[in-house]
Amino acid sequence: MTVERDAEDLIAEAAAAPVDGWGFGWLAGRATEERPPWGYARLVADRMARADAALDVDTGGGEVLAEVPRPPKLLTATEAWPPNVEVARRTLRRVGATVVAVAPDGPLPFRDASFDLVVSRHPVRTDWVETARVLRPGGTFLSQQIGNGTMRELSEAILGPLPPPTQRHPEHAVAAAEAAGLRVVDLRRATLRATFSDIGAVVWFLRKVIWTVPGFTVDRYRASLRDLHQRITNEGPFVAHAQRFLIEANRP
Repeated sequence: MTVERDAEDLIAEAAAAPVDGWGFGWLAGRATEERPPWGYARLVADRMARADAALDVDTGGGEVLAEVPRPPKLLTATEAWPPNVEVARRTLRRVGATVVAVAPDGPLPFRDASFDLVVSRHPVRTDWVETARVLRPGGTFLSQQIGNGTMRELSEAILGPLPPPTQRHPEHAVAAAEAAGLRVVDLRRATLRATFSDIGAVVWFLRKVIWTVPGFTVDRYRASLRDLHQRITNEGPFVAHAQRFLIEANRP
């Protein structure tokens, strides 16, 4: 079987695989990524155990929230991608969470000062003004976010050389939080090694993590995918680096 046929088989398999939710189990044995040192799920569980009313923004399929051992009395999650909404509702039944479908970039559909805790893992965009609005005085916002230049090596393998990143800088998040009236109490950064053992893993990842190559489709980038497949075949797993930062802010 030729290299080109091998590539097409892997690409077709990944293109047909579901990407609903925010779990990455499909990549088991095919890709790896280091975890941030701060343990986001553990931090969320600790804050949830002390909260009365909590909100998870951009919950995905509810994977992180479902693992909270002691959920608060009122637990709500929002999700803007329709396929994830039903996944999250099924996943979060066990912790008694209500999942609210929202419009992308729309306001949070809650009253002022509704929550004493708001969390968000890998939000598409943080609306700092809305976050501050729905927090109660003394409330906390805790979020693990995608940092600037994340997976740049993978983006450039598909797109070619890119200009320096202008978005997702941690310092910009701090400035936006403070401008919304929040007080930042913690900011941590991490660079995490990621490996892709075959081109199928790359395709599936690009379909799921859509900001890596905006507008990605297999047909549009088939030539780059074949080139990267050949590179993996000749040199071994492709290595990239994910950027993450943790930000915690309080409403005075």
